[in-house]
This record gives sequence, C-alpha cells and structure tokens, in this order.
Amino acid sequence: MGPPSTINPRIIDGLYCEALVLSDEVRATFSLSGRGDFAEGEEDLARIALSCEALRTTTRMMHAIAWLLNRRAYFSGELSEFQLRRQGRLSAVPSRSDPDQASMLNPKIRELISATERFYERLLRLDAGWRDSQAMPPPGAIARMRERLGRGAAQ
Repeated sequence: MGPPSTINPRIIDGLYCEALVLSDEVRATFSLSGRGDFAEGEEDLARIALSCEALRTTTRMMHAIAWLLNRRAYFSGELSEFQLRRQGRLSAVPSRSDPDQASMLNPKIRELISATERFYERLLRLDAGWRDSQAMPPPGAIARMRERLGRGAAQ
C-alpha cells in the first residue's frame, strides 16, 4: 500500500512548523499570564480557570505535535504503515475549553485557545480522511462469511 494520497510530507512539514509556532505562543502566553490583573473577589476563580485552560491547551498541542511527529517518522521510513495505524491515531482526548472558565480570561488568551482548537480540529479531519482513504477491506474469508450471513438473514 502506497503513501496516503490526502497527506504528504510537505503538508505535514507545514503543519509541524505551524504547530511549533503555536506551541511556543501557548508556552509564552501561559507562563506570563499567571501574574495578570484579576477582578477583586474573582482572583481565585480566575486563577483556577487560567490553570485549567492552560492545561487543556498545552495538552491539545502536545497531542498535535505527537501526531505530526508520527507522520514525519512514517514519511521518512522510521515507522511502518502498520505502526502508524496502530500508534498514530489522533485522539479526541483534549477537551474544548469551558466557556464559563474562558470568559474569565482576557481576549488575547481566549483567541489563542480558539486557535489551538481550530488547529486540532484540522488535524482531526486530516486523520479521519487518511484513515478513510486507507481503509483495508476485510479478508476474503470474512467477506464471504458476511455475505452468507446476509443471505441467510434475508430468507
């Protein structure tokens, strides 16, 4: 089976560069934002919201970079297609931000969180498309058994 037609090394390299830039922005933003100005009385809630969103956002970007590194390894011959199929699935684990918590953050941070969510959704679509285009038909014996079962159920 040849390389996937929907994803190629140039696309992966471009996305990888974009992910690195976005990850660096996430790191810089969240490492500096803990000292921000918070409204009186809401400081504790805002700090908790900031911590939760920082964790969600950095986890999302770590998953994205890991997925991209697996694709780069596949295209450079370091991973087989079997290994990529088995270990290279992009999970929907990183959750979306909590709207109530995000509303406590400044607009710049909310926009960065949204940018990481959009980036991750792009990767999810690429992963799903690649998996669909590379779907393997069932072995002959299984296909024949399904056909017999289908005929038997129709009677």
